Amino acid sequence: MITDPVRDDPPPHPSPGTGPALSDKGLRTGSVGLAASVALGLSSVAPAYSIAVTLGFVTLVAGDFAPAALLLGFVPILLTAFAFRELNREMPDCGTTFVWNTRTFGPFAGWLAGGWVVQCATVIAMTALSQVGSTYLLDFLGLHSLADDSLAVTVTAAVVLALVTAVAYRGIQLAAVVQYLLLGLQLIALAGFGIAAFARDGAAAPSLSWLNPFGFDGTGAFSEAVLLCLYIYWGWDALITVNEETTDKSRIPGQAAVISTLVLLATYLFTAFAAISFAGTGTEGLGLGSADNASDVLATLGSPVVGESFAKVVELAVCVSAISALLTCVVGSSRATLSMSAHGALPKSFARVHPRFRTPTTGTVFFGAAAAATLAALTLLSEDFLGDAILCIGLLIAFYYGVTGLACAWHFRRTLRDSTRNLLLRGVLPVVGGLMMLAAFTRSAYDMFDPDYGYTSLGGVGGVFILGIGTILLGAAAALFARTRYPGFFRDGRRTVTEVTVTDE
Repeated sequence: MITDPVRDDPPPHPSPGTGPALSDKGLRTGSVGLAASVALGLSSVAPAYSIAVTLGFVTLVAGDFAPAALLLGFVPILLTAFAFRELNREMPDCGTTFVWNTRTFGPFAGWLAGGWVVQCATVIAMTALSQVGSTYLLDFLGLHSLADDSLAVTVTAAVVLALVTAVAYRGIQLAAVVQYLLLGLQLIALAGFGIAAFARDGAAAPSLSWLNPFGFDGTGAFSEAVLLCLYIYWGWDALITVNEETTDKSRIPGQAAVISTLVLLATYLFTAFAAISFAGTGTEGLGLGSADNASDVLATLGSPVVGESFAKVVELAVCVSAISALLTCVVGSSRATLSMSAHGALPKSFARVHPRFRTPTTGTVFFGAAAAATLAALTLLSEDFLGDAILCIGLLIAFYYGVTGLACAWHFRRTLRDSTRNLLLRGVLPVVGGLMMLAAFTRSAYDMFDPDYGYTSLGGVGGVFILGIGTILLGAAAALFARTRYPGFFRDGRRTVTEVTVTDE
């Protein structure tokens, strides 16, 4: 564990011309620009990993209309991004959803929907990312026997988590530089794969009919395909947690959120069109309609499309995709809990900031350790249990995105008539996005209740449902307990989140 002294008094603000100022919470302001914000947002989604492990399953459900599912799944994401942008303009706090939902719906909703659910989803995602990144890393190094050994993968994942935690601990500027390199490799690999797939003899010409939203075989297939796509866009909002360290915290994070989601859409559609053009959606051979190819499309098509040598680059891209997302998860989560602590909703230790690196000390180390411990515990319990935990992330995503979309419209309700812009961007679009997310949540919960959904079940109820809904119910109980520990926040939270109550102690 990295240990460093923590100041007991608030850091002084530097005089003009001596460097970037420090925020009220002790973070270094002005250290992240638009490009770095976009890079952090894209990296947190892990685009190479996400499209590799999702496109096949979407194609199993949607066939040639997989690109349409990617496009439709993007709609509520974009509408949610507008909500995040507008809320950040009004309340640029690194606590993001915690602060926004507290201001709008009260401390209980803020602590549960904006804090607990977000952080639980992130920790579970970190277990999946560390496991996948470690497996790919061992395969890339030629250690195939170790890649098939759960103990070796878990140990490697713990080492990877320690390394990304150390990078996050050293500062946001170092993390941004690392993300530039890792993101660049991902985008180059996906672009190379796509260009090569289109150029191969026998590749079909892409068709705009693949974007037809009415081509699905029933509403069930439509809903399932779109729900699958929600997961591959999730994570871009992590960039907003560094809003207090950007050059213009009320404007840049919102711009970066919209830009990053649009770049993701373009990347995913390009890769999907290329893969379908080359392999088709049949159930034989390399066809994307084969269940044998669904778990990793890039691994299946890599060698046939780009050859053995470049296929290793694609494999490395998926590896670094997962690892770069891990890094952004640690960066974002530590700042979210810093805000919660600074506003009196968590122990004061989470508000500690390193005197030189200007990063949250306790929060950074905590999330790295929490992910490692969660992965070890779930692996020891059962690989199936770990699989169900990963599947329940979509439920948690839809829940907190939906609540935040509605929070945007309700918070700005008195200004919606001031202009057409306000009505659309602060009212109509966030409400539509929020309702779509909550509809996805409801449909997901219904599907997950089936004992055949996922890998485990208990008492005739699907394990994914138990873990997803159980996490939310456990969060409600935790919020009730937190009310007894932090009565000031739960009594005056709507007012106190407008000011910092704890600074670097």
